[in-house]
This record gives sequence, structure tokens and C-alpha cells, in this order.
Amino acid sequence: MNRSLSRRNLLTTLAAVPAVALLAACSDSGEDAKAADVKPANPSTPAKPATPAAAAQAPEAQGTVDMAELLKPGALPDKQLGKDDAKVTIVEYASMTCPHCAHFNEATFPQLKSKYIDTGKARYILREFPFDPSAEAGFMLARCAKDNYFPMVDVLFKQQPSWVGVSNTKEALLQISKLAGFTQESFEACLTDQKLLDDVRAVQKRGADEFKVDSTPTFFINGKTYKGAMSIEEMSAIIDPLL
Repeated sequence: MNRSLSRRNLLTTLAAVPAVALLAACSDSGEDAKAADVKPANPSTPAKPATPAAAAQAPEAQGTVDMAELLKPGALPDKQLGKDDAKVTIVEYASMTCPHCAHFNEATFPQLKSKYIDTGKARYILREFPFDPSAEAGFMLARCAKDNYFPMVDVLFKQQPSWVGVSNTKEALLQISKLAGFTQESFEACLTDQKLLDDVRAVQKRGADEFKVDSTPTFFINGKTYKGAMSIEEMSAIIDPLL
């Protein structure tokens, strides 16, 4: 899946990436989504009312992985929320340009964080799985934001309609980055960091090769694989029996 895209043309590529190319690989069912049918999540659209928790059933796992192998250090240090000794570990592979990932970030993640992560019941690890140059750039900027990794990811997901598939992705990302404290110089330095680009791609390659990630979002919860953006009720039905 890795592309031979050098630091010299990444910024140029961002100026004219077709919207269809950005969305073609993101799927919430494990199958390739049809680009014409996929739209970036609109942060201004309220989430649908939650289904009563009693009616929720745990989705069927789509495989298992060795947690010890999954949690071994990779090319980049894991970005984590929650306690190391939490009973439940959630690893999400996501793409910054995936509308299903953005929807999960908006509709489910805040409740997941308050109900399980902030209470010490679960820890959450986000890993990069970019399908296109724009997603690579988004993750690179989040990494360059240092301690603000998760806030930067959140902003990029919420602002997805303003930079995914637009005529000049580079300029759109620059404006968002400036609000996060980047300068023109630090923005370009980040996106011309060849080692960081290689490391982001290495995280994706490892996910694909070792853990069979082929769509986003993909979740590993205590070693079981779940593909697709889940509701908080579905995640609760998986997590609660593990506590």
C-alpha cells in the first residue's frame, strides 16, 4: 500500500488531489466503499438519537489477534489515552480522510472517552492507516503537534468537509494548522519530514501485513477484531462483559 511519494512532491500533490481518490478506500463494512456514495461526515449534523442500551447487541467479532504482538512498539510511539493497567484495551486504525472515522469521532468517541477511558476502565490507542496523501499529511501534522496530537486529530476530523476533496488541500490544511499554532515554516517543515512520512507509512504497512487491516475504522478490543464505525451502545455491549 505504500506509495513512492517523496517529500518534494507531497505538498504539490496536496494542492490537487481528486475527491474521489481520497474517499475510495474508506469502508465501514470491510469492503471498498463506492466513492460516489461516500461523503465526509458533516460536523454540523446532529447524531441520530441513541438506541436504548438494553436493545444493543455486541457485534460479532471478525477475527482475533495476539494482543502481545499488537502492542509491540512500531515505527512511531503509540498515542494513548487512559491508564496502562485498564482492563480493556482498544486499538483503532483510522484514516484522516475517512468519513466513517470522522463520524465515529463525532458520534461515539466522546461517550466512549467519558464512560470508559476517563474512568480508568479502558485505554485507547489510535494508529495511523492513511489511504492517500491527504490522510498522510493530516497524521503528520497531528504528530508534529506533539502533546496536542489528539486535539489536532479531533479538529481535522471535525473540519473534514473543509479540507478533504477541496481544490487546494494544502492551503486548507495550512489554515487549520495556523489555528493550532503552526506557522507557514513549521507547517512546511512538518510535511517535508521524510522520516516522519516513512514512519506513518510503516505504521500502516504493519497494520495491513501483521493484523490484516484493510478498511477504516478497524478496532481491536482485547484481541478481537471489529470493522466499521460502531455506536456507543455497540461498544458498550462489547466492553462491559470484559470489565
